[in-house]
Amino acid sequence: MWRFGGSYGSSPPRSRCVSNHNPGGDDAARCYPSQITDAMWAVLEPLLPARDLSRGGRPRVYGNRPVLDAIFYVLRSGCQWRMIPHDLVPWWTAYRWYRTWAGDGTWDAVHDALRALVRAAAGKDPAPSAGVLDAQSVKSSEGGAARGFDMAKKTTGRKRHLVVDTLGLVLVVMVTAACVQDRPGGKVMLARLAATFPTVALVWADAGYANTVDDGLVGWARHTLGLLLQIVRRRDDVKGFQVLPRRWVVERTFGWLVRNRRLARDYERLTACSEAMIKIAMIRLMAARLAGHKTTWASTTEREALRRLTVEDQLAM
Repeated sequence: MWRFGGSYGSSPPRSRCVSNHNPGGDDAARCYPSQITDAMWAVLEPLLPARDLSRGGRPRVYGNRPVLDAIFYVLRSGCQWRMIPHDLVPWWTAYRWYRTWAGDGTWDAVHDALRALVRAAAGKDPAPSAGVLDAQSVKSSEGGAARGFDMAKKTTGRKRHLVVDTLGLVLVVMVTAACVQDRPGGKVMLARLAATFPTVALVWADAGYANTVDDGLVGWARHTLGLLLQIVRRRDDVKGFQVLPRRWVVERTFGWLVRNRRLARDYERLTACSEAMIKIAMIRLMAARLAGHKTTWASTTEREALRRLTVEDQLAM
């Protein structure tokens, strides 16, 4: 039996966090690139629920910050919950709060609050007026709910449906089986968008949502929801990849998501957990942006997307 701190236990003591990076403050013990910096914590701490001490109960052993460190480690590394390193909080603690905050709406509240702050910092109204709709099919892991085969992409797994604003920040997310077509999925997404964001009047989408054979979604959105659904089409004479106006914004968001290994494919058993992981990825990204951390662009496509966004902002001034 191990003895630690004057008492006996059934497990060895948790190792201390050691790092060559020692800027002082709470960052002195940072071990992993996924962990929260002081600047990020200053952004996130006021948005997380505080415990009501008047209700009594056992004091918490681990605070919100180390819990978030463990959840962000799973997000960035893609590891299983039970493989969380021993110098972070126990996996069952991290998983418990991950599911608790997903169930009580904490992730949604933090995500929405950060999105409003990022939009305000960019000089935009917190309430968006336009969005971009698209879907991405990804392979899933062993089993789980809502799996299907996307015939167009030849992918067995799930489909992520997103509506983002003009900055690429997520407005509405839905995860379905990959066999769900774009038009039925888009109809549900547009209905949720209209119910959640009544200020949105214009949505851009690709030709998968309306074409010469079936353009009923455009009329339905206009007459039922009061939304203008504008289809951005590819030029017929262009082969291969092409950066299309407005559509590249949501494509960049998909790129942001899959840079987190937990989202490189869908490892979750439930679609609700898949949606929660997407929101957590955006929470980490927006917190880092508000904290003033430098963004490292991983590809020429992302650099080109940033250049186009800068040019569009200058033209709009």
